[in-house]
Amino acid sequence: GGGFRFGYPVFKNTRANIGYSYDVSDIRNVTTAAADTIKDLEGENITSSITSSLNYDSRDRLFNPTEGSEHSVSVQFAGLGGNVGFSKYQAETGWYLPLLWKTVGFFHGKGGYVLKNAGQTLPDYQRFFLGGINSMRGYDWENLAPTELNSSGVLAYVGGEKFIQFNVECMIPLFEEAGVVGVVFFDTGDVY
Repeated sequence: GGGFRFGYPVFKNTRANIGYSYDVSDIRNVTTAAADTIKDLEGENITSSITSSLNYDSRDRLFNPTEGSEHSVSVQFAGLGGNVGFSKYQAETGWYLPLLWKTVGFFHGKGGYVLKNAGQTLPDYQRFFLGGINSMRGYDWENLAPTELNSSGVLAYVGGEKFIQFNVECMIPLFEEAGVVGVVFFDTGDVY
C-alpha cells in the first residue's frame, strides 16, 4: 500500500493535514490459534481511506522537550473502495512542565473510537491495541486488548473499538550534554 499527506499551517504552532491511503492486505496461512475475526479475513482485503487532522505543537524542541504542549485530533474514513470500511476518531494531548532541578513533568492523554461502516469489514488490525514503550509500559507490544474464544477454544486477541490511556512522567536529566534522561512514570488505560 501507500499514501500521501498534505499539511498547511493555519494558526501559530497549528497545522491542518489531509491524507489519502490505499492498502491491500493479503492474509494467508492463518493458524487455528488465531481469532475467528482473523480467519474470516483470509484472502485479500482492500482499505481506501482519507484522514484529516489538526495538530498543535508548542514544544521548545522535538527531542527531550522541557516545556510546551502537543495536541492533535484526527478523523479517518475508510470505505472509498474495497471491502474494509470504518470511521476512526482519535484525540491526544501532552503537556511538558519544568519542575525542580531541571526535571520535567510530562502529562499525556489519548483516546480513540472506531465504528464499522454498514456492509463493510472492520479488521482486527484497524482496531485498537495498547502495550509497549509508547503506550502502556509493563505490557508487551500491543498485548492489551479484548480477547475472545475462537472456534478452536483458544483465547485470542481481537482488538478494541475504543481505548483511553493516561501517562504521567518525571524526566530526570542524567547526562544533560548527551541528552540522556531517566524516567519515573505511571501509565494507566484500557481497550474496550
